[in-house]
Amino acid sequence: MFFDKIIRPALYRLSYHDPELVHERTISVLARLGKVAPAVGGALRIDDPVTVLGLRFPNRVGLAAGMDKNGRALPAWAALGFGFIEVGTVTRLAQPGNPKPRLFSLPASDAVINRMGFNNDGAEALSAKLARDGKPGVPLGISIGKSKVTPLEDAVEDYRFSLRALYPYADYFAVNVSSPNTPGLRQLQDRAALGELLGELRTTVTELAGSGTPTPILVKVAPDLTDDALGELLEVALEHGVAGIIATNTTLARDGIAPAESGLAGQGGGLSGRPLTTRAAQVVRFVHDHTGGSLPIIGVGGILGPDDAAALVDAGASLVQLYTGFALHGPGLVRRVSRGLAARRSR
Repeated sequence: MFFDKIIRPALYRLSYHDPELVHERTISVLARLGKVAPAVGGALRIDDPVTVLGLRFPNRVGLAAGMDKNGRALPAWAALGFGFIEVGTVTRLAQPGNPKPRLFSLPASDAVINRMGFNNDGAEALSAKLARDGKPGVPLGISIGKSKVTPLEDAVEDYRFSLRALYPYADYFAVNVSSPNTPGLRQLQDRAALGELLGELRTTVTELAGSGTPTPILVKVAPDLTDDALGELLEVALEHGVAGIIATNTTLARDGIAPAESGLAGQGGGLSGRPLTTRAAQVVRFVHDHTGGSLPIIGVGGILGPDDAAALVDAGASLVQLYTGFALHGPGLVRRVSRGLAARRSR
């Protein structure tokens, strides 16, 4: 409540009520705090270890991609109690993203609309930063996507370039083919295109691993797919040895927006937060049931409290991620969700 009533309003006043400026200033502060974060260590982290994807996670609550695209504040995220961190989405080429304004806060709806467009410094810049500064003390996922200027027919090489550049640093890769903010990207969820992409990426990680174990590849799916389309996507994923599914990305639907904020419903981009809570759980349940529980699932979408995370776990998720809930309600949400999931396991 302190964050909601005091901190968030102050942040918005100081940032001229510009959500993207609030985000940028927050990341900048956390990046500076990262220099002292190792001294704090995991003091705020709930100890609820679990092994998924062959990796040991100190707890099941992670930071979703999109919050820290360029990995600027890795030590701070770990110090805030996250059990894992996903950076990106990063592309082969540095790109500015879509024109501003492109981020809209809907506090009455507990939601955000964004059309950022994969704004990031590029795969080589992230690789150089990780080489210089090192990895965080928790598992690191890296989300990779297609550069906007790259034609769809050249998308495979775009993803492969980023995977190669970042392979030494990723504990898992998330293949983002489901963002609504890069033109044509969601076409890569179609059977033929996805099969070609996943086949090449699996070959690449096997080559890079040598005699070691290949880094897991996960696919992030859209909540807007029909059951038939999602079932087909899962069949392709299983055929190509994908290690897991991230469900879900943002939605193009506009259900669940409060009447007071209906004027923002016409803004283009992906909607996240409370309006996605039910659909995210439905998609997680479908993935779990369709694959017979054979694919680990990272559940993300509409987690505003412990019960939302529990619903995703009950639906079949092994891990969960926060984004909009964290942005709107602050770092205390990490501990509340982690504590709630840990308490359920101890019963």
